[in-house]
Amino acid sequence: MKMSDYWTTMASLVGMLAFCQTILQLVFPPELRLAFIHFLTRLRHVFSSHIYFDITEIDGVNTNELYNAVQLYLSSSVTVNGAVSSSNNNTRLSLTRVPNSSSVTFGLSNNDRITDVFNGVTVLWEHVVVQRQVQSFSWRPMPEEKRGFTLQINKRDKALVLDSYLDYIVGKSEEIRRRNEERLLYTNSRGVSLDARSHPWDSVRFKHPSTFDTLAMDPEKKKRIMEDLREFANGQGFYQKTGRAWKRGYLLYGPPGTGKSSLIAAMANYLGYDIYDLELTEVQNNSELRKLLMKTSSKSIIVIEDIDCSISLTKRGKNKKKNGSYEYDPGLTNGSGLEEPGSSVTLSGLLNFTDGLWSCCGSEKIFVFTTNHIEKLDSALLRSGRMDMHVHMGFCKFPALKILLKNYLRLEEEDMDGVVLKEMEECVEEAEITPADVSEVLIRNRSDAEKAVRELVSVLKERVVKRRKSVRLKKKKEEGEEGEEEAEEEQEKRALDSPNRNREVFGFQDEEDEEEEKEK
Repeated sequence: MKMSDYWTTMASLVGMLAFCQTILQLVFPPELRLAFIHFLTRLRHVFSSHIYFDITEIDGVNTNELYNAVQLYLSSSVTVNGAVSSSNNNTRLSLTRVPNSSSVTFGLSNNDRITDVFNGVTVLWEHVVVQRQVQSFSWRPMPEEKRGFTLQINKRDKALVLDSYLDYIVGKSEEIRRRNEERLLYTNSRGVSLDARSHPWDSVRFKHPSTFDTLAMDPEKKKRIMEDLREFANGQGFYQKTGRAWKRGYLLYGPPGTGKSSLIAAMANYLGYDIYDLELTEVQNNSELRKLLMKTSSKSIIVIEDIDCSISLTKRGKNKKKNGSYEYDPGLTNGSGLEEPGSSVTLSGLLNFTDGLWSCCGSEKIFVFTTNHIEKLDSALLRSGRMDMHVHMGFCKFPALKILLKNYLRLEEEDMDGVVLKEMEECVEEAEITPADVSEVLIRNRSDAEKAVRELVSVLKERVVKRRKSVRLKKKKEEGEEGEEEAEEEQEKRALDSPNRNREVFGFQDEEDEEEEKEK
């Protein structure tokens, strides 16, 4: 066949195909073809053992929240690991990082599939992306692509998926979103308007690196706190069933430098909560305190640090004004003996803030008070329901010391000399040293681990010697005072037992002296 004949034949075939396509379009218009496709799809669904659910990105003119939840859920590490290890080796994952997120998330690429398992049931997700038809003029232009997820399940699993699986996805996506979002640290300031349109809290990004793994605290105490926090975060049903506000109170008390602020940061990082650092001295009155509480979000930790120093709420009945408020502590005056103008927050207002009707504004909130002197606090603040868990932040113990050595020097217990460890264990509790003081020694010598350990042992021994000396002096002083008291008691007893003292007591001594004067 000649080349010209070949091209002539091809041109004839193309022309015939174009003619047939034109005839088909005339005989079968687009509406009829679409109806035929839908009929075939329904026919397939009737005889198929599967059922399909479409979740589109946009529902009418509004964003479909379920689409966002599914997209975020499928980006979780569990699902990604399942996809990678599944039989479908052609799964393609896209990498994204959204604003205000602290991590990279995974997602399905266009028109790709992934499997998931829930309560023993296997489901198939398909990410469907198609080009949208050319739009006419619209006040709200739609995206060029039409996106959605198609969920394929067995018909027998329909009830399980609709009743439990979708709710599980929504809850899991909220957890992932909270974990990925950067947390915020809020503080209040004086003079900010508290009307409905304003926000009285100023915020910055919260990037404190403290975690329970790096926290210098007794491991058993940390475990109890983590279990309590976990039960609280997962306890929505329990609090609703028992009729209690979904909140929890923690009181952290102990000497300065024992890690109270670090524990709060670790709690926020563990739960993924924001922190509201409430400065009571900037709050004018009880009404403003309530409005500040109303402006806090759920899933947050509300902190009042050094509650015993903020305002004088500890001595009821002594500094009370006629209007029921409490004045500043004298230690908080300006030095001239005159009280500075400040807060008129009452103890009652603070109690209602933590455990009254206003405390149920929002949900899933944690109140944390810190103090260096728990004995100064009013007992009404300490009871259960307000401060549910009291956490004593004491001096550094040996388990906490090992955590600090691991954090700063990367030294495990097996990497150190047993004799040195024994010396540390014997000295650390008697030395009464705070984790902050230990950290300073290790930071100062972090480039030389051996030198840091030697200096730390020296500091511990020095503190033990000073403390023993202080205890001896205190004991000797107490014994001296007791000896003086005993001598005074003995002298008074001898005076009472002497006959002259008896005569003097009953008035005989005065009469005898008068007779001697007359004789003279």
